[in-house]
This record gives sequence, structure tokens and C-alpha cells, in this order.
Amino acid sequence: MIDDDATPDSSNNHEPVIREAGLSDLPAIRSLACRIWPEAYGEILSAAQIAYMLEQSYTLSALEKQLHSGNIFLIALLGETPVGFASYASTQDPSVYKTHKLYVLSSIQKKGIGRSLLEIIFKNARLAGATVVQLNVNRNNKARFFYEKLGFRSIKEEDIPIGQGFFMNDYVMEKNI
Repeated sequence: MIDDDATPDSSNNHEPVIREAGLSDLPAIRSLACRIWPEAYGEILSAAQIAYMLEQSYTLSALEKQLHSGNIFLIALLGETPVGFASYASTQDPSVYKTHKLYVLSSIQKKGIGRSLLEIIFKNARLAGATVVQLNVNRNNKARFFYEKLGFRSIKEEDIPIGQGFFMNDYVMEKNI
């Protein structure tokens, strides 16, 4: 069981372990999302939209459906404590992979875990024959600068209706791998 109030000791010398996540990791991924999203999006999206999007994408059944439909999940651990996750998948274009999720607890950010998650995605996408990794990022999300630092560039803007009158107002970014 994951303790939602557990905070990893960022002063320890544990190297993060990143591995592919399975069904048994989905509760931890849900717990991380419910902790990370309000902080990451609190100044960008309304509380109602955050709650709606978490309900749409991060229930255990929604996560299981994503896992069974070809999304590959990665989970990052410090010791036994989950601190971040990512998901990615191939697209209809075999040269393009898409990063769907990339989240790390704010208390652990700037320690290379997000970069490490992306490096694994790049490696696996290259092994599958892809030459490009794409992702969407909210146009007001400061994570955009992290992606730019790693070589992503914005290729277009999208306004995606997601229901209940809510939209995702994103940049589509890509990086040649």
C-alpha cells in the first residue's frame, strides 16, 4: 500500500531506480498523479478541470485500459518510495513515439529523474525504429522550458476539447532522437 503522505528523503544517497510499471504499480501511479497534479496545474487550470482530468485519466480502470491499449508505463523509485512516472506509446507513424505522461514529485525535481525517464523513452523508441518523440504540454506549463532544454521544439498549438466544456490548450513538441 502506498502512503499518500509519505515524502521521500531527498537527502539520502539512493540512486533512483526506474523500471517498467505493471498492474501492481497502478495504485502508486494514481497516488502520485493525485499529489502532483494540483501542484503542477493549480495556477494553470481550475480545480474543477484538474479533478475532471484526474477522474478521466487516473482512475485504476483508466490506467489499466491505457496499459492494455499499448501504453508503456515507467515508474521511478527512491528506495521503496515511488517519486515519478512516465508513459509512452508508438503512434500510427512508426517513426514517431509519443510521451503521454511525465511527472515527478516537486520535492524531487531537478535531480535528473525526469531526464532519466525521457532517456529511457528515447532509447526504447530508437530500438523500435522511431526517429522522433513527441509530447503535448500545456502552453502555460513551466515544464515546457525543461523540454526545450532537452532539445524539444514546439511544432504547433492544439486546443483539444476533453468534455464538460474543458479544453487542453497545448503545444505539441518534438525531438529528433
